[in-house]
Amino acid sequence: MTDQRNQQPAPEYGAMREDFETTQAMPPLPETAPAPLAGTMDAADAGAAHPEDLNIGTTVATRKSRKPLIITLIVVAALLVALVAAFFGARAYYQDKVAPGVRFGSTSIVGQTRDEVKATVKQAIKDSAITVKDTTGNTSATASLTDLGVDIDVDKTVDDIMNAKSSSNIGEDILRVNPFGHVDVALAATPDNAVLESYLSAKLVSDAERAVPSSITYDGNAHAFVAAEGRAGKSPKLGEVVKAVKQAIAKPGDAATINVTDETIDAPIALDAAQKAADAANQRLNNKIVMTNGDAKQFELPADTVASWIKTESHLDQGSITLSYDTTAIKKFMSEQLPGQLNQDMVSQEDIVDGNGSVIVAAQVKGVDGVTIKNTDDAADQVIDALKQGNGGTVQVASDVKKFDVKQKQSEWRVVIDKSSQTAVVYHNGQQVKSFLVCTGGPGGNETDSGNWYIYLKYRVQDMRGYNDDGSKYLSPGVKWVSYFNGGEGFHTATWNYGGIASGDPANHGSHGCVNMYEQDAEWIYENCPEGTLVQVVGTQPTGAVR
Repeated sequence: MTDQRNQQPAPEYGAMREDFETTQAMPPLPETAPAPLAGTMDAADAGAAHPEDLNIGTTVATRKSRKPLIITLIVVAALLVALVAAFFGARAYYQDKVAPGVRFGSTSIVGQTRDEVKATVKQAIKDSAITVKDTTGNTSATASLTDLGVDIDVDKTVDDIMNAKSSSNIGEDILRVNPFGHVDVALAATPDNAVLESYLSAKLVSDAERAVPSSITYDGNAHAFVAAEGRAGKSPKLGEVVKAVKQAIAKPGDAATINVTDETIDAPIALDAAQKAADAANQRLNNKIVMTNGDAKQFELPADTVASWIKTESHLDQGSITLSYDTTAIKKFMSEQLPGQLNQDMVSQEDIVDGNGSVIVAAQVKGVDGVTIKNTDDAADQVIDALKQGNGGTVQVASDVKKFDVKQKQSEWRVVIDKSSQTAVVYHNGQQVKSFLVCTGGPGGNETDSGNWYIYLKYRVQDMRGYNDDGSKYLSPGVKWVSYFNGGEGFHTATWNYGGIASGDPANHGSHGCVNMYEQDAEWIYENCPEGTLVQVVGTQPTGAVR
């Protein structure tokens, strides 16, 4: 079939332009409008069949330009998901392992567990040996860091490595698992140049040639610190060794070799400097520190124990000795010793009452508060402060206190001493069971004290000593069956005063305050009247014999 459109004459230029402008004036189709499908156009659509008439080219170009953006967004989203997954995976993996980027000397430790890190640290310390060659004396020594006075805390070092780059913040955790962020961890260590100098001097210089600093030591026999004088002599120049030690602490794991030369020096620490340090240490021993529970118990810190807490540090570059205190040992002592020294059990007070409940003897058994000490570390800190000040003093340890209660007790046994009749009558549960002849204390301040007392101390045999009215001393050896009830007053055998007992005449045959008895009577009191027996002294002092 012949195409009719191809046989039509070509339009004039002006007509084409007019058609073009007409087309441009038409409102464009919406961008979202679907493209017309072939074979569905009606008569009105037939005139707009050319793409330039329908503006289809613009719509297609718009749709095609969005595809790269969508693809890009999908790729970015996928990458973000992958990154988030990688972050949380890495975060979980390194939770109990060394984080990426953490460095310890020249050893690779990323991903190591705590036990592996500890082994690595110990090996690095071992590998950090320093060889020192003395070119003057042609001697040498290979020393570990510990030999050279470095106090290394392995556990603290391991903690520092495991916690490097750690955080509870997720934002900072991103930095923690970032392998490009580096953290160098050093040994947790403290160097002591005095130990270094002493060790290498002993290794590199002979005893006869070596310079020795004055020092102080504790003399256990004298219970005091004493100063020992040093001497002038040779000493290796150790500046480069000190630098090597610092380098080994910062980056452990590599051995080093250092060359040194000797020099002649005075005693690194003079005697007067050592004596000054010894005097300061002895001040801490002489100014006593007393620990108390704030109630009935206290104890003084032993000098030898305090001396063991005092540590000296020699500063060779300054020519001085300073004191410090072993806080760990002090706290250990306080936690172990204070409870046994200062805790006390509560003891109920016991009052003796009569049948009507009236108190006859208050505090026959003295009440004691229960005390349980606490916060021993706080007490240790107070002791450390007292040592630093050098003034001694009393440290009251914090405690929990349980107040004692009061109990009333009716005495099962009771002895009534009647000075008027010079007798002693014994009651058991209110019933009279015995009556004895006695001779009480004589005149001139020796009269047996009236009042309510109780038996508190007994002796089968005792040598009694005291003073007569004229001030002379007396001794009564081998006195039997002694039962004290009021200070130095008590029942006892008085074989030398049987006449005074028989006559009941304290005015002429009285004692120094005790109750003189026949031996069998004093023995009966001793055997039958227990401690706590109520003793009531009544009546008036007779002026002569009552029997």
